[in-house]
Amino acid sequence: MGMRSALYRAYETVLARDLKARGPAPCHIGVILDGNRRWAKLSGATTAHGHRRGADKIIEVLEWSQESGVEVVTLWMLSTDNLERDPIELGALLEIICDSVEELARDGRWRLQHVGDASLLPEWVGLRLNAAVESTSKATALHVNVAVGYGGRHEIAAAVRAYLLAGVAQGQSLEEVAEGFTVEDIAEHLYTKGQPDPDLMIRTSGEQRLGGFLLWQSAHTEFYFCDAYWPDFRRVDFLRALRSYAQRERRHGR
Repeated sequence: MGMRSALYRAYETVLARDLKARGPAPCHIGVILDGNRRWAKLSGATTAHGHRRGADKIIEVLEWSQESGVEVVTLWMLSTDNLERDPIELGALLEIICDSVEELARDGRWRLQHVGDASLLPEWVGLRLNAAVESTSKATALHVNVAVGYGGRHEIAAAVRAYLLAGVAQGQSLEEVAEGFTVEDIAEHLYTKGQPDPDLMIRTSGEQRLGGFLLWQSAHTEFYFCDAYWPDFRRVDFLRALRSYAQRERRHGR
């Protein structure tokens, strides 16, 4: 095990040196934290233990991101689909998520923002998330979006609804609002308003799909799929994702 660890550290050093030579890191990374339950099953542990091990991984990944020059990280911690899970498992997962977000807030290095529909969450969850987010309002380092109760289609529908309601509130008819509707109006009403779109999306566990994560924002995003379950995600896996991104020619449709 000692020899293997030494080899990984040496490999990490080579990867990090190579990345510095290749230029700037992605500004915004989205992360789909997938595989906690499968990791638990494979390890003979409880599902709750798998989720807690996954939560423990978050601070490491944020530290790696900050060291690499990333400015924004969006963590998909709970989807709208996940809200349909068994109530007992869901309750335990929500408790773990709140504990994790509060731990990030106590750390003090990162500014947190909740992205998702708080109205879909139990009231106690919304209160704890809001308190954690507000306590980081003066942090100036990495900006961290915690996506809890988040669904991409849900977000787009909410953005359109907000745009329509804003136009009507200003005295316009629905026909007038629709006439002036543009794609920029969607962006102005997304949860991530004012933030750069993600340059790189990382999904763990070997699954190769978005599942509805940042659907609107990821039109020009690069994707990296890692076979490791989220609790086993290592710094070398993270650096490989950055290397893969750095090797791609990004033309944005041009």
